[in-house]
Amino acid sequence: MNERKPIIMTKKEYIIISPEVQHAIENNLPIVALESTIISHGMPWPKNAITAAAVEDVVRQNGAVPATIAIRNGKCLVGLSKEDIDYFAQTKDVWKVSLRDMPYVIAQQLPGATTVAATMRIAAMAGIKIFATGGIGGVHRGAEVTMDISADLTEMATTNVAIIAAGVKSILDIGLTLEYMETIGVPVVTYGQDEFPSFYSSKSGFKSPLRLDTPKAIAQLLSAKWDLDLNGSLLIANPVPAEFEMEPAIIEKHILKALSEANEKGIKGKSITPFLLKFISDNTEGESLEANIALIKNNAKIAAMIAVALQGIK
Repeated sequence: MNERKPIIMTKKEYIIISPEVQHAIENNLPIVALESTIISHGMPWPKNAITAAAVEDVVRQNGAVPATIAIRNGKCLVGLSKEDIDYFAQTKDVWKVSLRDMPYVIAQQLPGATTVAATMRIAAMAGIKIFATGGIGGVHRGAEVTMDISADLTEMATTNVAIIAAGVKSILDIGLTLEYMETIGVPVVTYGQDEFPSFYSSKSGFKSPLRLDTPKAIAQLLSAKWDLDLNGSLLIANPVPAEFEMEPAIIEKHILKALSEANEKGIKGKSITPFLLKFISDNTEGESLEANIALIKNNAKIAAMIAVALQGIK
């Protein structure tokens, strides 16, 4: 009697790559990974779906192929169809998936929108090096008591995917986040200015550790870093367009109110960021949401330009 051999799943069998992205991989075309939490947890319907499609279009217009990443039916999707985007934009109770959640969500075949950390890991599995998002997670305010530090940072220490973002989210402790990134060896470069931006504003009060002014210069830095086997990410902080930025003092006032309400309601963990961003949007009459959309599109543009420049170096 023949003994049945166990079925061994490989990483590739957990990943479905869209035809557009697969074509780009096979032909060494520049690719930009995009996260899906902005679709399921960042904005209301239908603005979330419209924004997701618009961000993908920005990537294409600047010479790269978009690869929005999510989890569905036990598979990591690298490149979403319009139907996929509409699904994640409208479906209730989509998981907000960070690294610790990935195996559970995949094993249980639950729908999952990927955070920065999970998007990075899946992008790396697919061989994608450039990733555009709104803002990264970091060290939360009061972390000396709560120990609330985003998995985005620990993932950045080891995964060779560069992130283009408008800095760290202003609801976080920016100074401690910069210190933490220095500790884990993640270079921080601000694009086109000396001051590190604070998501809704080009200002934060913190000097950027590094500054570069062209996508080519950033691509050269990435190439040197990874050629030297210096593993890990690089954060490219790209300031929000001037016409959309908000006064830091105004944003700070709303952040403090949001934090106070979150504390009163006992909102913690991965629920805190969506709550704070929604509170700020509701209390700025949507101005912060428009700034959020503008900065994500701007990040996608610069990411595509960096991806093109990096491909040219290769």
